[in-house]
Amino acid sequence: MPPRKKIPLKKKAPAPRKMVLVRTPNKPGSSWRVDAVRYEAMREAMMKVLPRKAPGLTQAEMIAALKRVASRKHFPDGGKVSWWMISVQLDLEVKKVVVREATKPLRWHRAR
Repeated sequence: MPPRKKIPLKKKAPAPRKMVLVRTPNKPGSSWRVDAVRYEAMREAMMKVLPRKAPGLTQAEMIAALKRVASRKHFPDGGKVSWWMISVQLDLEVKKVVVREATKPLRWHRAR
């Protein structure tokens, strides 16, 4: 009888990441899923930098402020801050937490 082959043990799959559904006001009905931890980290940072009243911040001003304030744990070296900023900003617009001003250039501020 030949010796038995050892069957390698399967590695445990990493725990599934928690996801959150985000929407956009630019394309009603469109949504996508993103990492919940990073979403919440960016949302908290955005609420710190956005003013409560008009005039709000332009996109460039918001990116610069968020690169200073965003969690280094979730966004090391400011990486992908602008992508996350836009994703969270669009979702918060749909939820009416953030207001887009009808100015040129566009500006945003908190609704509450």
